[in-house]
Amino acid sequence: MFQVVSGRSAQGARLLAPRGTVLVEAVRGRKSRNDPVAKSKVDRIKVPPPVDPVETVVLKERYSEYKLIMSALRMEFKAEVRRKKWKDKLGSLVEERAKQEDEEHRVLMAWNNEENLRCLKLRLLRVQKETEEKERKKLEAAIQQEQEEQEFIKLKEKEILQLQEDAKNFITLENLDQRIDHALDNPKNYNFAINKRGLVVHQTVLE
Repeated sequence: MFQVVSGRSAQGARLLAPRGTVLVEAVRGRKSRNDPVAKSKVDRIKVPPPVDPVETVVLKERYSEYKLIMSALRMEFKAEVRRKKWKDKLGSLVEERAKQEDEEHRVLMAWNNEENLRCLKLRLLRVQKETEEKERKKLEAAIQQEQEEQEFIKLKEKEILQLQEDAKNFITLENLDQRIDHALDNPKNYNFAINKRGLVVHQTVLE
């Protein structure tokens, strides 16, 4: 068993303790495992520090970039080491292979430039055709709108002329007496029956 002694009585305890006894000196300000929780910290709830979501997103993006860059550097260094080992092992064969790779790369770059130029010409031609097509559709829409406006104006003019023609038969204060005399001189009987074809089949006699 361990015996715990305080600082002042440590020297006397060492002298009086039997041989083979292990003495553990208590440290001031430290609590042992068996000590209870302090009264001021009984109701304390440990809350983790707040995390800023924006900072978390930025750190994740930077860490992803860091891993990507480090991976690329490792691969480049490994390739360089392998290339040096291969060059030391085979000598002139590696140089010849490097020349062939450079020549192949130059040919492929030239072909790539030509292909990019061809695609650029085709793209410019396509854009020009699309622009012309848009202008044509815009012009057709303007012409169609103008035609519709002209037809609408003609229709309204026709309605105005018809209204003016019908206005000649309107009853006004000037011809009110004349229209009354005309209605009395020419009575009309609207009490009649018609068939399915719209013909009058029966009509009462005016008295």
